Amino acid sequence: MVRNRCVFQECLMGCLVLAGLVFPLFAEDSKFPPKTGVETPGIQHPIDELLPVATFVVKGHPDWLAVTGDAVWVASSNVDHVVKLDAKTNQPGTIITIAKPCSGMAMDFGSLWIPSCGDHTLVRADAETGAIQATIQAGPADSEGGIATGAGSVWLVTSKASELDRIDPATNRVVAKITIPAGSFNPVFANDSIWVSSNEGNALIRVNPATNTVASSTPIGPKPRFLTVGAGSVWVLNQGDGSISRVDAASGKLVATIHAGIPGLGGEIAFARGRCGLQSSGSRSPGSIQLRTPWRANGEGWAEIASAMATEPYGSQAIRARRFGG
Repeated sequence: MVRNRCVFQECLMGCLVLAGLVFPLFAEDSKFPPKTGVETPGIQHPIDELLPVATFVVKGHPDWLAVTGDAVWVASSNVDHVVKLDAKTNQPGTIITIAKPCSGMAMDFGSLWIPSCGDHTLVRADAETGAIQATIQAGPADSEGGIATGAGSVWLVTSKASELDRIDPATNRVVAKITIPAGSFNPVFANDSIWVSSNEGNALIRVNPATNTVASSTPIGPKPRFLTVGAGSVWVLNQGDGSISRVDAASGKLVATIHAGIPGLGGEIAFARGRCGLQSSGSRSPGSIQLRTPWRANGEGWAEIASAMATEPYGSQAIRARRFGG
């Protein structure tokens, strides 16, 4: 997941799309279609209309995020740490040393769960103090994968094959290993099921926690990767063509394909207050905001999504993470 200078756009069903321009190396890729964005006239606004409440200068290249009640934890793989951004002081605080944190982070069971691509383990840390509570022998299968919690467990794909591991937070042990289609790396929990996007299979895989087996597979867009949950649906960013697939979390049926025009590597997606927010590496119009509903400069949910996602370049060894109001 890579991100930096940002573009926002809101698509059908109130889905907010946030696309970021990152280092030129990732801005365009010949393997993917051109990034057109949503081309409907009259929906772009300068990103400067989003006024930051605070700016945090942190080392490295901040990427994965996890939100607690009073802070945001940010992982910087290239400097081997996870740093706490304190919402009360608007300052960086506690730092947890982790070998190449990757593949997302999760906040649940009073702890921060951090996959390590350096040590090939899953690290559990206290969400308040940052103290390491356990190191679990369950390494992430892919640096751009993900981690999820639900049904009383932590879920992480641990092999390219692919194997979905279920971890019991009461014992910090792997209690089930579930075979899913190869090339599936990113899990999320919704409607009493674990859903995993299959980047190689162009499908959304549903796993039943009651039986620890695959329940169904829904064909969606090309190269699906990051996903989120909201409004009774699972929303998936398809890196192959830059579209978003909306899948009903009850029936497992594909109910909408939203063409956002942001194909390519990297990305992120989130849901808050009736809006689905998405970020992609690269954009046709960096530094602008694209919306399909009337412009609101001070929140209503999408600015909260921006606060959890937006960063911008600030020198070679530090990046400013920006906190927005709303």
